[in-house]
Amino acid sequence: MIKPIELVIFDCDGVLVDSEKIAVRVQVELGAEFGWPLTEQEVMERFIGCSGPTICAQIAERLGEETAARWWERFTVRHVEEVDAGIEPVDGLPEALAALSLPSCVASSGAHEKMRHTLGLTGLYQHFEGRIFSASEVPRGKPAPDLFLHAAARMGVDPAACVVVEDSRYGVQAARAAGMRAFGYAGGLTPAEWLTGPGTVVFEDMRELPKLLAAADAQVTA
Repeated sequence: MIKPIELVIFDCDGVLVDSEKIAVRVQVELGAEFGWPLTEQEVMERFIGCSGPTICAQIAERLGEETAARWWERFTVRHVEEVDAGIEPVDGLPEALAALSLPSCVASSGAHEKMRHTLGLTGLYQHFEGRIFSASEVPRGKPAPDLFLHAAARMGVDPAACVVVEDSRYGVQAARAAGMRAFGYAGGLTPAEWLTGPGTVVFEDMRELPKLLAAADAQVTA
């Protein structure tokens, strides 16, 4: 049974920091270098929202484990270089956080080191410090519900009282599997149709999030 909202769980890449465009571009470049030509659309469908081990498993299946390891090593270095060259919060995110009165946390497929880097550069790390969870802490990454259930447990909140803000199809699938409502952000790279589904509100302007959360809560308490 859905309950009034007690916790907002944010994904990181593409929801808090505008890093998905960087990741997609680098993966396309590496695919061409390593012999697996991928379009931006294919990278988004296969990789975006997945944990590092899940992405590496896909590459290994296609090109072998040694190549997958080299690919991921190169991706990690290039991604950091591109992020350092200039990364910003997602458009409207600072305004949304300022207007949000509900408790919140971060639950991302990215590693803690990566999140410290991107959230630090955008001035968001201190806002979420001590409430940041990574797929490295659970057995299965998205679309499995493990990460979101882990975040809810650590925050002491019933999953039915949690909402997840995501920008990937694997993320909204994980939220639904966890018994949580999803708010699918389609203001970046992800097509809205990839996010639509049961228990999901799709929106394109991050500034609207506080109002959408209030409206969702009002429906439960009415």
